[in-house]
Amino acid sequence: MQLNFYAVRGAITIDKDEKDTVLAKTKQLLKEIIKQNKLSHDNIISIIFTATKDIRSVYPAVAAREIGMTNTPLICCQEMDVEGSLAMCIRVMMNIQSDEPFKPKHVYLEGAVSLRPDLTAKYTIAIDGPAGAGKSTIAKLLAKKLNIMYLDTGAMYRAFALKVLEAGLDPEVKTDVEKVVDQTEISIEYENGTQRVYLDKRDVTDEIRSEQVSKAASAVAVIPEVRKKLVQLQRRIAATNNLVMDGRDIGTYVLPDADLKIFLTASAEERARRRWSELRSRGLEVDFESVLSDIIKRDHNDSNREFAPLKKADDAVLIDTTDKSIQEVVEQIESLVDFRR
Repeated sequence: MQLNFYAVRGAITIDKDEKDTVLAKTKQLLKEIIKQNKLSHDNIISIIFTATKDIRSVYPAVAAREIGMTNTPLICCQEMDVEGSLAMCIRVMMNIQSDEPFKPKHVYLEGAVSLRPDLTAKYTIAIDGPAGAGKSTIAKLLAKKLNIMYLDTGAMYRAFALKVLEAGLDPEVKTDVEKVVDQTEISIEYENGTQRVYLDKRDVTDEIRSEQVSKAASAVAVIPEVRKKLVQLQRRIAATNNLVMDGRDIGTYVLPDADLKIFLTASAEERARRRWSELRSRGLEVDFESVLSDIIKRDHNDSNREFAPLKKADDAVLIDTTDKSIQEVVEQIESLVDFRR
């Protein structure tokens, strides 16, 4: 068996020189390099780390040890201190071996994307619309057909709503919700191509799909502090991935420069019927009129909130899904995509 040898580059910036921050960001970078290049630890021959002179709290290599690279040769060096260079930056060169042809995917995260703009030019598709318009279903299918990432922003708000409910707070009361904003950690990971949602490091992907959480999510989503926190995460993910993102304000606020913007809609009755059928298929006994009332209430809340309300972006393509199949809508959007894969 003939082995081939390669090197993968990567970098990430940090906000502050504290041990926990340095290790967390270095682990994020290493895991992303490993994931994007589909590596195992056995593929890794050695890793060279460099850090700018303003990082002194801990050796970045410690992060590699903590994620299980106990036998991998590691070395840390100080990056050249060139005037005007990017500050608070950790760089990595990972030397790897493979018995198959391999095209390295270099990974630059956070502020480090500025180091390799040629690698970080991304194609983003924003899909907005009211509840029940089919955004998530269509976005998932579209992402699969285009072989790009799907990011379910609604799941993030559901996770935050779950935190509020579990804390015994009222999602309708702004001051209650604000109490937990700085104490809440929400992250998205992809396992076998499926999005998993983590709340304070706990997988809550299934828990957030209840009707109670859904209603609470609509309430907390109108609070500016919540939206700002989650939008920061959403933009960070979009900066490093080709993706489809759906929500209420993606094209108008989260990704105003998205390459393609779609606004999906349908009659309130049709959207309520879809939601009612979905709930019944899960064994839940629900009244159609109650579901319709909730849909109308959510439309009002989403469209009338002060911060980033639901509305069609001026340059978005309007698609009414009332009398269209899912496949018809996916094909219509796909025909609008100018994406050179």
